[in-house]
Amino acid sequence: MNSKLQYTVPVLVVAGMFLIQADFVSSQSRARDPGVRKDPAGAPPSAGGPIDGLTPKELEFFDLGREDFNEKEDVGDGLGPRMNLDGCGGCHSQPAIGGTSPALNPQVAFANAASPSQLSEVDAFIKPKGPVREARFVQNPDGTPDGGVHALFTITGREGADNCRLDQEDFDREIDRNNVIFRIPTPVFGAGLIEQIPDTTILANRGHSATRKRDLGIHGHANFRVSGRTVSGQANKNGNDGTISRFGWKGQNQTLLLFSGEAYNVEMGISSELFQVERDETPSCQFADVPNDTQNFEAKNAHTGTTAIQNFANFQRFLAPPRPSTYMPGGAESIRRGRTQFEKIECALCHTPTLRTGNSTVEALRYKDANLFSDLLVHDMGPGLADGVSQGQAGPSEFRTSPLWGLGQRIFFLHDGRTADLLEAIAAHQSGSTRRGDASEANEVIGKFNNLRDSEKQDLLNFLRSL
Repeated sequence: MNSKLQYTVPVLVVAGMFLIQADFVSSQSRARDPGVRKDPAGAPPSAGGPIDGLTPKELEFFDLGREDFNEKEDVGDGLGPRMNLDGCGGCHSQPAIGGTSPALNPQVAFANAASPSQLSEVDAFIKPKGPVREARFVQNPDGTPDGGVHALFTITGREGADNCRLDQEDFDREIDRNNVIFRIPTPVFGAGLIEQIPDTTILANRGHSATRKRDLGIHGHANFRVSGRTVSGQANKNGNDGTISRFGWKGQNQTLLLFSGEAYNVEMGISSELFQVERDETPSCQFADVPNDTQNFEAKNAHTGTTAIQNFANFQRFLAPPRPSTYMPGGAESIRRGRTQFEKIECALCHTPTLRTGNSTVEALRYKDANLFSDLLVHDMGPGLADGVSQGQAGPSEFRTSPLWGLGQRIFFLHDGRTADLLEAIAAHQSGSTRRGDASEANEVIGKFNNLRDSEKQDLLNFLRSL
């Protein structure tokens, strides 16, 4: 076994040990995760609708995008040859369209529709009760870094895929080598506001409370490539144009169009004008024109001429942020106290409550407060959460600060969906040590959380579940 793969083994072992510890802590504490917040009967849903202030024409584009986002693709549409699911809506459906993984995993029915044998190849980590997952390999067979998505299923056995014979990846072998890591879908509520936050705002926020952050070991960054391949400590920037990327678990995508095009290609195997090359070019398994998703210049109107990835991006861009509850769970006073504790123990140093958007061609997105609870930087989360994968300038143990808006209605937590318990998710932020040089940047803050009284922890949990 090569030296780099050896690094991933203790990472996974530590993560498993830490969850055992987290289970013990939560079992001894009277504070409990209130669980997934439900919208009151008869009340409008708190997520899934358009952002306020859209023009009638913008609403048309939102509706068109939502329809496309919900649509299931088939082989004739270009699905595959390798994919994880057949539509965006299956992955992003909790608590509403645009969210994250639902309780019942649609990948199970999708696999069984082609061949139960395809499901048996991944039943070690794809379960009926979720979460929806994608798999990435840490390394290539020669020991060089991989990190890419390895599709779970193929179109073999599906209607319209006659004479296509593709084998699935050998996931069992790679799991035995500790070479597989998982990701669950990120929610895209309020994504248009996130897209419109200026780089200067993100950088200025990074500088706020700099002394206090340094004292706590918080040094959020994602590295900036400049000419001459010099690497500096500035915030996560694209190597080509020097702008901050902000979407995905490691903040690897800069815009919603890029985020959409990549997901279409990676998760469904559908090529587009943005990603024109098929991920699997086996000749007997090509059943649609390449690229599959292209601009229709002969369309009768602009709406029907837009591409699917443009529709996906428009839907996300105009999707409203989740609406928090003022009294659920625990009551308004508990939520208020919980927010005070959130600030007091300094969670807000990374989970910045509000960043403001800049100028935009869309008035509904222009100069608005985005109450996302994220600084949109990547932070070193220590060996307990490290996955051994680098994306862009985010390293093997670095992740973007996950926005917390909508957290109250999520089922699964952390990048791999390893837990549905908010207390366990909080505990997993703490691992490593300054002595070894692998400390999570959240260690000191989680230590403060652990020192709270049970009633204070409960207030903080109620606050988080109110979001």
